[in-house]
Amino acid sequence: MDLMELIRTRRSIRKFKSTPVSDKDLETVLEAARWAPSWTNTQCTRYIVIKDADTKARIADQAVESANPAYNAIKQAPVLLVLCSLLGRSGHIKGEIKTDKGDWFMFDAALAAENLVLVAHSLGLGTVHVGLFDAPAVSRIVENPEGTAVVELIPLGYPDGEGITPRRKELSEIVFYERYGKTEK
Repeated sequence: MDLMELIRTRRSIRKFKSTPVSDKDLETVLEAARWAPSWTNTQCTRYIVIKDADTKARIADQAVESANPAYNAIKQAPVLLVLCSLLGRSGHIKGEIKTDKGDWFMFDAALAAENLVLVAHSLGLGTVHVGLFDAPAVSRIVENPEGTAVVELIPLGYPDGEGITPRRKELSEIVFYERYGKTEK
């Protein structure tokens, strides 16, 4: 499958089979994340791999609302990836913030996460980005050190069913030329 096809067909998966993810496939998706670009190559994103059912259940029960569509996916997926970032590095030069966006860690983590989920999809694995959760609670459970933020959770496993294909806006609705709002080329 070519890259555009992977991008077009990747879906959020919230129901997983119990089939384990091989160490080789897990390493491949983590390797894809490792190669993502980052601010001045700071490589501040870190990955915690959780396979233990009790730990996944603690994270779901203590940090995610049961009404969240990803609640069961966190418990059910064979692997839960916790993406973390080292703070005070991305967006900084010589310890000083150099962007009006502040610490750039969210951007770097998003680039890594996108690489990860696309390569997972290419291997027949499903994922879902989980952003609505209690990050401090997850930090306590995974024993994150000070200066490290939990950014997102990504359940990973073999899909048990198809994801929903959402409508996408047309390019004419989201692309402007030379200034915001100008749709003529």
